[in-house]
Parts: sequence; structure tokens; C-alpha cells
Amino acid sequence: MRVPEILLIQSEHKPGSLAKILQAIGETGLVVEHLNAVRRDQDQTVWEVTLEMDENVDYGLYERIDALPNAKLLGKSDRVFDRHRGGKIMMVTRTRIETLQQLRDIYTPGVARVCLAIRKNPEEVWEYTNLRRTVGIITNGTAILGLGDIGPRAGLPVMEGKAALMAKFVGLSGIPVLLDAKEPAQIIETVKRIAPSFGAIQLEDIAAPVCFEVEDALRDALDMPLMHDDQHGTAVVTLAALLSATQRTGHEIEHSVIGQVGLGAAGIGIARLLIAYGVKNVVGTDLNPNAVKRLESMGGKGGSLEDVMRQADIVIATTGKRGLIKPEMVQKDQLILALSNPEPEIEAGDALAQGAAFAADGRSINNFLGFPGLFRGALDAEAKRFTDAMFFAAANKLAELAVGHDLVPDSLDIKVHEQVAKAVCEAAKSSGACD
Repeated sequence: MRVPEILLIQSEHKPGSLAKILQAIGETGLVVEHLNAVRRDQDQTVWEVTLEMDENVDYGLYERIDALPNAKLLGKSDRVFDRHRGGKIMMVTRTRIETLQQLRDIYTPGVARVCLAIRKNPEEVWEYTNLRRTVGIITNGTAILGLGDIGPRAGLPVMEGKAALMAKFVGLSGIPVLLDAKEPAQIIETVKRIAPSFGAIQLEDIAAPVCFEVEDALRDALDMPLMHDDQHGTAVVTLAALLSATQRTGHEIEHSVIGQVGLGAAGIGIARLLIAYGVKNVVGTDLNPNAVKRLESMGGKGGSLEDVMRQADIVIATTGKRGLIKPEMVQKDQLILALSNPEPEIEAGDALAQGAAFAADGRSINNFLGFPGLFRGALDAEAKRFTDAMFFAAANKLAELAVGHDLVPDSLDIKVHEQVAKAVCEAAKSSGACD
């Protein structure tokens, strides 16, 4: 498995020193992902160098660096772990509590008046609490990233990350909720009981096929925006990328044969949204025959990996299997989106070398561009459900905002998330999601 390795390297502060370090790295076949000067002390500079390395391969890099006359390996940085230490989120107050009067207003005795007002008119809860800005991020830890069933607590860093992104980019309070449950009935009943705590619910990293049953049941039972992000958030950003790619390559998305390699939560979510968007030919493959049957029940067709690669104008892969798509499988002028992270089914460069018209991976197409704006827009509209019109609005806006050669816009641009939220809000109001 390839992981980011962050090295601290001290070098002499003179011409050519950094170049020799980078040459030593290049000779091992590694690529520098990020380079940062941490500090400079007189005639020495300490560099932080981020590399993508395979944990199980000895590249001989450390020895190469230490053998240089101008450099010394100081050690490895734990920047990633340092950023997680103590957690990434916390609950904070939005009101001042500096006087006794303020305390009495927000707590006892003043708060009792607000409670009674909500009891008399339940709609007042949206005005006098944080419910309109609160999303429950719920997981049972059975499909965390590409790691699989590692349990709810091991998945908590992902849920905290989702919450941090919601807070930063759209001003929502994401609340992680960990469920020690795998049976669909247990999950459904638990979520129904805690649902009043939130304005909306994001189901996260729940493995297929349980995720489908859980989402369907909860959508019927709850009068609030709810979606399984692995399906719909991923599908929205993938559709946006396809709209951009097809526009630039002259393909017509509705009339293209689209191949979906992998029919788990993400794959089924993508296929379902494409069919709803008007794509007439979706062919998919999966080792699980029940997953293929699910696709066929939606209007798609099943086939082998070879069938998909031979027939498809556009190939989307979401299997988590590094190197699954062999270069010789790629057809001339195909569009290849190998979305598994951290390792794609085929490297973009290899696909392009075989004649693909376009190729991209999951590092550039990330569902972070979808879920914050989707939830903010739904809550702003006071929507009671997500609709395909809301998903289409988000995808179209993301494609519209993409610039240059990028398939999707800059994920760190707050204005992008604000515009997605606005588009989703408008679509909610016009598509019956608020009725």
C-alpha cells in the first residue's frame, strides 16, 4: 500500500544542495509530492519532503541521502498524526457568556420560556436552536475509505474530517455518531430514534448491500434530508467530472456507453444517477452477482471486466483494487476515471499512453466537493428529502465552475461550496423536496 512518507532533511544552504537531494530521490523512482522549507539556521536549511512510498518496499533512499556530502536525514515527520492529535473538531458556543444576566438568559431560568414556545409551536425549533445547521454523520465503520470493516471507532477520524469540512466551508455543525451495529434493522431503528437531534443525516461508510436497505428505509421513515454520501456525494462529483470531460472531448454523455467497474455503494450510486440523468447505456461489472442484478434492476446491463472495457466509451472504476485495469484493456479515445483512493485501478499516465482521450483518478475527483453544499442547500431550503434534481443541480454547478483543464473546481474555494449550496437550495424548492 502506498502511503505519504514525510522526511525531514537538513542540507547546506548553497547552490546545488537541494538539487542533489532531489536527484537522489529521483534515482529511487519516487516522486516528490510536496516540498517545504521548515526553517533556516545560518548555513543550513531543513526541508520537509513528502513522498508517496510503498510500505513494503526498501528504496534505499535513507542511505542515499545520508551518503550525500551536503545533506543529512533528521528523521520522519508525524505531521498527519500531529494534525489529528486531540481530534479535529469541538463543540463551541455561538453566544457570549460573560455576565450573570447572559447565563440566566441562555440557561435557567430564561431557557424554559424558549422550551415552552417550541412545545407550543414545534416549528420554532428551527428559529431558536442550531437544528437548521446540524448534520448527524452516522457510521458503523464497515466500509471506511478503502480499508474495509475496521469498526466505528477506527473510522471516527474520517467522521471528524467530514465534520471539520462542513464547519469550515458551509458553516454546518457535523456531529459524528458511531453505531455498534451491523444488522440493517438495528441501524434503522437506532437512527430513527436519534433523528430528532439533527436537521439532516449523512450516512457514511456503511458497507453494501446493507447501506441500500438502510437508506431506503430511513428515507421512507424520516421527514428530513438524508443520504448515504458514499453513493450520492460520490455520484454527484463524478457526474460533474463527466460533464466537463465529455464537453472537452466531444462525447455526448447521454448517448455514450458508460462502463461502471465495481458495483458497491459508490458504483451503484454513480450508475443510478447516470441512468436518472438520461444515460441510455450503462454496463457494469462486479464479482458479486447480486450487485450486478441490482444494476440490471435499475436499467443497466451486466458483463465481465473485459466486456466493459471493450464496449464502453467512458469507464468509471470504484473497486479499490490497484492495477485492476491493465493498460492493454484501454481502447483508443476512451475516457477513464479510475477513482479508487489512494491507489487507482490504472494510473492516468498509463491509460493516456494506451490511447485514452482523457484519464483522471480519485485524487482529483473527490466527494468533498459535493456533500457540504448538498447539505447546506437542503437545510437552507428546509427540504424534507434529497431529490435527483438537487443532485443534478450540484453536478451542473460544479461542472460550470471548473476552469482550464480541471474537470472540477478548486475544492478549497469556499465560494464554490456556497454556489453549490445555492444551486441545491433553488432546485429543492422547485423539485418538490420541501413539500
